[in-house]
Amino acid sequence: MNEVKKPERPILFYYIVTLLLIVAFNHFAMPYLDEKKVQEVPYGTFIQQTADRNVAKVDIEEHQIVYTLKDSEEKFKTGRLDDPQLTQRLYDSGAEFSGEIVEEMSPLMGILLSWVLPLLIFFAIGQYMSRKMMERMGGGRDSMMFGLGGSKAKVYIKSAQGVKFSDVAGEEEAKENLSEIVSYLHDPDKFKAIGASMPKGILLVGPPGTGKTLLAKAVAGEADVPFFSMSGSEFVEMFVGMGASKVRDLFKQAKEKAPCIIFIDEIDAIGKKRDGMIGGNDEREQTLNQLLTEMDGFEGNTGVIILAATNRPDSLDPALTRPGRFDRRVPVELPDLKGREEILRVHAKKIKVSPEVDYNKVARMASGASGAELANIVNEAALRAVRDGRNRAEQTDLEESIEVVIAGYQKKNAILSDKEKRTVAYHEVGHALVAAMQSHSAPVQKITIIPRTSGALGYTMQVEEEGNHYLMSKPELENKIATFTGGRAAEALKFGVITTGASNDIEQATKIARAMIARYGMSDDFGMVALETVSNRYLGGDASLACSMETQTAIDHQVVALVRRQYDKAYKILEENREKLDEIAQKLYEQETITGDEFMEILGLKEAEPSDGTEGAEAAVSDASVPEK
Repeated sequence: MNEVKKPERPILFYYIVTLLLIVAFNHFAMPYLDEKKVQEVPYGTFIQQTADRNVAKVDIEEHQIVYTLKDSEEKFKTGRLDDPQLTQRLYDSGAEFSGEIVEEMSPLMGILLSWVLPLLIFFAIGQYMSRKMMERMGGGRDSMMFGLGGSKAKVYIKSAQGVKFSDVAGEEEAKENLSEIVSYLHDPDKFKAIGASMPKGILLVGPPGTGKTLLAKAVAGEADVPFFSMSGSEFVEMFVGMGASKVRDLFKQAKEKAPCIIFIDEIDAIGKKRDGMIGGNDEREQTLNQLLTEMDGFEGNTGVIILAATNRPDSLDPALTRPGRFDRRVPVELPDLKGREEILRVHAKKIKVSPEVDYNKVARMASGASGAELANIVNEAALRAVRDGRNRAEQTDLEESIEVVIAGYQKKNAILSDKEKRTVAYHEVGHALVAAMQSHSAPVQKITIIPRTSGALGYTMQVEEEGNHYLMSKPELENKIATFTGGRAAEALKFGVITTGASNDIEQATKIARAMIARYGMSDDFGMVALETVSNRYLGGDASLACSMETQTAIDHQVVALVRRQYDKAYKILEENREKLDEIAQKLYEQETITGDEFMEILGLKEAEPSDGTEGAEAAVSDASVPEK
């Protein structure tokens, strides 16, 4: 949609600019013009020019004589003396002269006309404009004069090129929920006939990058109505009461343009729970109170629909999310396999892509990616094609761009020593071999020891063959822990020493083990007891233990024991397959990258096939990270 921006400069800005222009004109221009107007000469020079019959016209004033020469347009002036023969001398010279007395303007009158009068005129114009703006915006006089209290909402008007539901892929459930709003805005009488009313507010919740703002624009585009967009942080001002004034102004504008849609992004900036503590954020609470009042102040038949988006729905005030205000919550989750494929196709229309591209395969490899990340993957593929001198993106470009998103760009200038390179090779093969020898583990798709800009010296990519994986059993989680510890076990088995390369593996294994015991109820000692709570699940999830110190100590002991058991299992698997470990590590050391098919061929678990990737979903990466300095 096309954005129509309102002028945001306050009246005070125009006062200051005009005042500076007046000062500059009087200080620089007026003296220059006065100097160019009349040139002063002695009285004797005037007499001599008169005797030479060179004077064309003379004006005799009260205190001076102003005259011009015949062949010049320049004016001259001289003082007026007691000269009884002046009239006869002018008559003999043939000059035109006048005896009118021209009064000079007094200095006080000059100041009044050049300074005071322009200021009074401009002040009157400013007062008129300020009054009109107050009538139109509904704000207070003082606040509007300084540009405060007015809404800064961006208004997107109806446009033939607006965003439609067809431009939003991978969120079919959300679009189905929101299509009812479009139907209401198109034909409200159909709902009034049965006595139904639309929700006053709809809350879009989900992780960053899933398309909440895009969905809100698509609703406005489908309904063909004005769309007011404003971020929650824009309501918060330095002065108390200004945020509430902006809320009033926004809703007043919306009612004038109804039917329309109001979209408040990141509403948690003003809608957080009120704790009632003294010394809290009075401005934020007043803004929230005004928002609640405005939502109660109009009926569902006014044609104003409020959409809001947040990544932290748990932090919102209960008064804001209760029925009658935000009546409906629409989750905008990460897309599934089908959704990722549709999103890739939508963004691929913006670039030139080879017809041989398998979007399903790319979508499987990009498991867990949001819509924004998938758009970035497509753009990275196009950039890679340009760097390689090709006029369209191919399958390899998309697959490499996924690796760029997961582990960063290849560090072509990073040179590992022979010992480090061999250690990383055994480390990554340890991950792959432990994963391949366990059931309930995702197949290996790629192993590489090329350093990446994320800090990884290498990584092993696993990709699930079955569709989306929403539930994980206890054996599957234990196998994941064993896979993460496989890199460290391979180092210990081959070299007898351990390195700092397993730091990320240790972190991931510990995180899974602690969740199994404290959150998933997979401990025989504690059973189905929640010992850990998670907040901000859409922003990565912040876990915190909710138990006594003694229980925390017991949890720590069980976490250590669980990880140790899986490490011992991984070590045993590698011992039993020592020859394969050495063979695959040597090949990886020589080639730096081997595919999943090549890996399975060496293990003897799969016949050799030409490979350009793998099918599957839910990619997982184990990496050897750079030691912290």
